Amino acid sequence: MSGCIAVINAGSSSIKFALCGLADDDVLYRGQVEGIGVDPRLRVRNAQGETIIERAWPAAGFGHDAAAEAILQTGASLAAGTVAAIGHRVVHGGMAYDAPVRLDVDVVETLSELVPLAPLHQPHSLAVIRRLLQVVPHIPQVACFDTAFHRAQPHLAQAFALPRRFSEAGIRRYGFHGLSYEYLVSQMRILCPALAAGRVIMAHLGNGASLCAVRNGRSVASTMGFTAADGLMMGTRCGALDPGVILHLMTEHGMDAAALEDLIYRKSGLLGVSGISPDMRTLRASTDPRAREAIDLFIYRIIREVGSLTAALGGVGAMVFAGGIGENDAATRAAVTEGCRWAGVKLDHIRNEVGRGRISGDDSSIEVWVIRTDEERMITRHTRDLLKLTPA
Repeated sequence: MSGCIAVINAGSSSIKFALCGLADDDVLYRGQVEGIGVDPRLRVRNAQGETIIERAWPAAGFGHDAAAEAILQTGASLAAGTVAAIGHRVVHGGMAYDAPVRLDVDVVETLSELVPLAPLHQPHSLAVIRRLLQVVPHIPQVACFDTAFHRAQPHLAQAFALPRRFSEAGIRRYGFHGLSYEYLVSQMRILCPALAAGRVIMAHLGNGASLCAVRNGRSVASTMGFTAADGLMMGTRCGALDPGVILHLMTEHGMDAAALEDLIYRKSGLLGVSGISPDMRTLRASTDPRAREAIDLFIYRIIREVGSLTAALGGVGAMVFAGGIGENDAATRAAVTEGCRWAGVKLDHIRNEVGRGRISGDDSSIEVWVIRTDEERMITRHTRDLLKLTPA
């Protein structure tokens, strides 16, 4: 191996990672340490999807620091010691960072101030980064931000109708899933360049879900806002919520900030409405009417936001589905496009069942595509370009 880049994406109870080729950014290995704090275990798959490493540890004392070191040791053994750099997905870059940045202690300190804006992701990413800066200070590390892609949005698309002092303090619509949308744009420029140069609505649908309006490859508007809890209904997040509901929960139900955060981020969405699961696959398999209602609400919210983003774009020429649900759940795609027939969308149901490439009918006014997103590749490209790395 002529060298590789390690990509790390840390969550609250798991850390996903990949080793990507330095020359062509192909993903060579994908892995995950999951069950951190409960039942920590590691699994690594090769490019063919075959499991090549499995390990487990006792829960006691095995936190994100230990998981980071386990990933580092695993990566070094797989890469024969030739990890040239480490790229991190960092959800929030705030106002300070609109492009990838090389990490050091000062940058980490600035990013730590954004923890309240992304409580599910930011603290865990920073815990891993801090540990790796201590353990392998000789390996350069780069932060790639989910918010950066949306910084190109017009001022009005980012503004809240609040007194100016709050806007000046950084309270604004940031948008998220930017690394995914950036990768989708790059793929569209290869697969359908004419569409990529026009007006596109992209749907990143998974446990976290959002839509993005893109014109000529640049973000125009997004359903996510100040935090990643806004916009669409998600696996455990409620999405857009009347602020009056928050006030009511505080005054009438005695909920404090911690309880509200737990409700909004971890106990709502598909899980909260169904009372069963945040996983679309589980809900599809259920005969419980609450599961059906949760799915219907999820789809209804997407259809409504498609209309909003179409207005922001001044029309739409293409739709793109991505993410775990967007790429794998044909029924969700069919229901969303059926709800968008007003825009001239017509699905080819055979293509939709295949779920790759163009899935719209030949007589559809708007082309509909399914494109597999790959944030790891996007992070690899940013890391390589920022550090000006070249294969040995």
